[in-house]
Amino acid sequence: MAKPKPVGFPPEGEELPSPVADNHTHFTIGADAAVELPEGVESLSMDVQIARAARAGVVAMIHSGCELPGLQAAVDLARAHDAVAAAIAIHPNEAPRHAGVREVGPDGWEPRFLPHHETDLDDAVGRVAEIAEASRGLVVAIGETGLDNFRAGDKGRAVQRRAFRAHIEIAKELGLPLQIHDREAHAEVLDVLRRDGAPERTVFHCFSGDRELAEIVSRNGWYASFAGPITFRTNDDLRDACRHIDPSRVLVETDAPYLTPAPYRGRPNAPYLMTHTVRAIAQALELELTQACQVLMANTRRVYGQWWS
Repeated sequence: MAKPKPVGFPPEGEELPSPVADNHTHFTIGADAAVELPEGVESLSMDVQIARAARAGVVAMIHSGCELPGLQAAVDLARAHDAVAAAIAIHPNEAPRHAGVREVGPDGWEPRFLPHHETDLDDAVGRVAEIAEASRGLVVAIGETGLDNFRAGDKGRAVQRRAFRAHIEIAKELGLPLQIHDREAHAEVLDVLRRDGAPERTVFHCFSGDRELAEIVSRNGWYASFAGPITFRTNDDLRDACRHIDPSRVLVETDAPYLTPAPYRGRPNAPYLMTHTVRAIAQALELELTQACQVLMANTRRVYGQWWS
């Protein structure tokens, strides 16, 4: 039987009535070695990605560089494109590899070791601090960092926690927002934030919690960033969580090339497709679409400032 032909990027859709910003994406242009498209799917050039995003009303994007080779590459990408800013960190699933942890995670995922993993974890995290401090204005956040109980075993989780705490300290020292990766680790993430003290601007990237976590986020003045899963038909609990967050604490993202919103789930994601997610957020918050866009953009400026022209 012939192998199915990979499905490429979805078509462009209707433009949003007011501009918004994608506060967390990964461009598929080699700036971060962790980002891979399915075999046979070609990357979109940066010029094409930015042009499509602009036509959709997505006028600004934060690219997350979260592997050691991707840190400076993220800064260089932001320097080359006015619409792009950088967030940098050592990803939670990268941290154990820098510490030499070779255990297979609960999901059966076996970590792949590359030459850059020979760098000690403390040195890798130190590079995050050095590059962020040297690139103020281009680096607008520390992230993504946090905890991932889906991928990490006991040894890996201990290393992730150490790395998470170090990134929190960097964000506070530099006065930058923190973007948190929280995968099946809500209680543990909250424990670290309560013990260490959260940065003034703390964002739960790709929010995956329930109503209870949403209320905790709102109560603490943190932010929840929603991605494509809020559009999935079965995710009523996630839409309910969104309804229970103060609208002034809601952000929107793609996490591209992953988590493509409905109706294109399973195909590669990109910032121009965020329009579907914005519409789902507007419905959850019971806001008219233009008003929702304006609220999301105001929240983006409050957290990250304005880097785009």
